[in-house]
Amino acid sequence: MQSEFRQRRDRFLDKIGNGTAILRSAPTAVMHNDVEYNFRQDSNFFYLTGFNEADCVAVFAPWHETHKFVLFVQPKDRDKETWSGYRIGVEAAKEVYGADEAYPIAELTKKLPQYVEKADRIYYHMGRDRSFNDRIIALWQRCMATYEKKWIGPIAIEDPGPLLYPLRQVKSESELELMRKAVEIAAESHNLALQLRKPGMYEYELQAEMEHLFRLRGGWGAAYPSIVASGANSCILHYTENDRQMQDGELLLVDAGCSYGYYNSDITRTYPVGNKFTEEQRILYELVLKAQLDAIAQLQPGSAWNQFHETAVRTIVEGLMALGLLQGDIEEIIKEEKYKPFFMHGTGHWLGLDVHDSGVRQIGETWQTFQPGHVVTVEPGIYIRPDFKPFEGQPEVPERWRGIGIRIEDDVLVTPTGNEILTAAVPKSLEAMER
Repeated sequence: MQSEFRQRRDRFLDKIGNGTAILRSAPTAVMHNDVEYNFRQDSNFFYLTGFNEADCVAVFAPWHETHKFVLFVQPKDRDKETWSGYRIGVEAAKEVYGADEAYPIAELTKKLPQYVEKADRIYYHMGRDRSFNDRIIALWQRCMATYEKKWIGPIAIEDPGPLLYPLRQVKSESELELMRKAVEIAAESHNLALQLRKPGMYEYELQAEMEHLFRLRGGWGAAYPSIVASGANSCILHYTENDRQMQDGELLLVDAGCSYGYYNSDITRTYPVGNKFTEEQRILYELVLKAQLDAIAQLQPGSAWNQFHETAVRTIVEGLMALGLLQGDIEEIIKEEKYKPFFMHGTGHWLGLDVHDSGVRQIGETWQTFQPGHVVTVEPGIYIRPDFKPFEGQPEVPERWRGIGIRIEDDVLVTPTGNEILTAAVPKSLEAMER
């Protein structure tokens, strides 16, 4: 795996040119008082280094003669390691992670200027730590103070994101292997939920069974707060209380993914709490499923990002018009987004190291086109809250349609010849949802 991290750094160094990039690791995060959250490395930092410790800094200086990749890390400290876990230390940071040079983090202020002074710009993301932001700005200002005399040094600070996003968008085989494992675990968990759900069960009971499998199968846990939403809760996009008792005749929307080796899965299924859909639930479920299948068909090499969303929107609008829940000219409805009270979110997002992964969707007026190695979610939905308010001029929705929320989500890999539904092991046909 270290060879892959080295290849990633080489591609990143090529993009930097004569600049210097400074990436800070994730900090140690406190849950409450002196109790810490489980550490999770910053995704960009991990992507380039594989280094999994807090409060470190990575420097990339392609113009430097010998030190193109430098790590500033926490030194070995027996007492602190007894409390908080082992550290790799300075020497091993070079040996294990391939750094050209490594220093204790305490030497950052002293050593960093030599890796910046001859760069033409600094690549740094202004994060939430204002004091560290101020340190980088102060360093840049010191360099600029002598620029007029030397005509050398960084004249700008730029975010490294635009350089990193295209690299992270295309998944390597080793990344896809980790994502397939995250999908495999989540798929088993969703299939278990389909079998276990029943009237009288509490949402949190189902959540517990699913997340137990995440850990039992070697995953790190939930990729995001699991959504187990019954009845009208299915109309809340990011519902996470998961404390309601399920009732017969209702729907259950389950949106849950697993994290494995820093990579994530993201799956949603909607099924009846009891054995069968009601007539209204069945009609809307078939409509959402058709919209999803139509959208997935658009995920081909060379197709534009907006195509799969626009396809899902058109399918849903046509279906809602046929049901009399939307009225008017279809082009006007789509252009003026009169469908949004029913379908208010996008059809998908990039997936990878982050659940909502880094990636460009649009540059100016030009949409990103898909290429092999891209992984996205496809997740259209229809949500009709009990207190549903139609778009101005649209008809009121009869009571029998209210309280229904449906979303179907799969993780899809763009391949050289089309696409692969990574989450295909989780059934979604109408017949599979009923029992």
